[in-house]
Amino acid sequence: MTASPATDQRFERLRAEFPGTKDGPYLDVSARCLLYSGARKAIDDYLDHNGMGTIDKAAMFAAVEKTRGLYAKLIGATADEIAFTRNVTDAIATIAAALPWKAGENVVLCESIEHPANIFPWHGVAKRTGITIKSVSGKDGHIPVDAIVAAIDGGTRVVAVSSVSFAPGFRLPLAELGAACRERGVLLVVDGAQSVGVLDIDVKAMKIDALATSSQKYLMGLYGLGFLYVREDLAETLDPVFLSRFSVDLGDQHEGSAGDTSSYELCKGARRFDVGNYNYPATVAVGASLQLLIDLGLKNVEAYVCGLTREFADRLLDLGLPVYGGRTNLAGSPIVTVGKMLSTDHDAKGDREMMELHDFLKAKGVRLGVRRGLLRFSFHLYNNRADIDFVVDLVRQWQKTRAQAAD
Repeated sequence: MTASPATDQRFERLRAEFPGTKDGPYLDVSARCLLYSGARKAIDDYLDHNGMGTIDKAAMFAAVEKTRGLYAKLIGATADEIAFTRNVTDAIATIAAALPWKAGENVVLCESIEHPANIFPWHGVAKRTGITIKSVSGKDGHIPVDAIVAAIDGGTRVVAVSSVSFAPGFRLPLAELGAACRERGVLLVVDGAQSVGVLDIDVKAMKIDALATSSQKYLMGLYGLGFLYVREDLAETLDPVFLSRFSVDLGDQHEGSAGDTSSYELCKGARRFDVGNYNYPATVAVGASLQLLIDLGLKNVEAYVCGLTREFADRLLDLGLPVYGGRTNLAGSPIVTVGKMLSTDHDAKGDREMMELHDFLKAKGVRLGVRRGLLRFSFHLYNNRADIDFVVDLVRQWQKTRAQAAD
């Protein structure tokens, strides 16, 4: 699927709503976003009320529920299946700790590809409960679905994966893996940090049981806020490790009420995982960005962004750069990585040639990242072909300078 010319024009007009685009190509969304002007306005409105002492708590609760509903709509869920968290790690740790583990059970994942946020929570649970971690080997930078499925046995309770890896940025066939897990009665827990907000993720169609994400990347919000989706019938079987007033259904009673603490009832679905008061500034900010994404349509966002990454990768390859995975492995991802080898170290910068290119681009105003020895270029809806042209021209300059120096 490719974006239409009319869709391209709409995205081009939106660049003005992201002031950071004026300072050169911003290609580091996988670390953090550019803030949307609508999100900034929502924050400013909140802070104005905070400064004047006119915050209306009921209005804040209403804003929380609006954002919860918008996020649910974005991923094809219901509002009762969404909990607020601090970040991806918090969300994954929440679901991991709430599952009723039994002796002999295991979690299957691919540690060599996963971000630590989707590794340490499972090891923490393993240390406390005695379950085991079954880690399959990555294959050419991919999480191999066939190896994941083959590792599932009678003791497997969870398969934990990233929908798009933070490095090298490859997309996982979630629907295929979800169907295999559901058929085997295994829960699929997904880290959506590098996909939700830019790719069309449908938790029902993909048979995802739990999905964790944060708001500061492709959801175009702030640090300190995340979301946890838990399939409702699964959530109804779980008890939260941390019990809060907001985890308990007290009907219309005031938020400060405790009710009958000897006989409380947990909130419906994933709401039982809400803990204490909410991060209101971050919640209203991401609410504005969620509304923008819904208005645009994620299918359109995905087609537009992945069209840019495909073109960018092809043009870098034409210049002879070592785009990781080549031409065949990049379909459908917002991330393009460049380098010869994927390191095991999160912040590795061992490829001197690529780091020289990184420093050259950065000095010229290109904002990009480095992960596991690879240059990481990550795109969103506010990028355009002018960004691609800018970077490609700089690469040509760098290559020319190197060639002259070698003579």
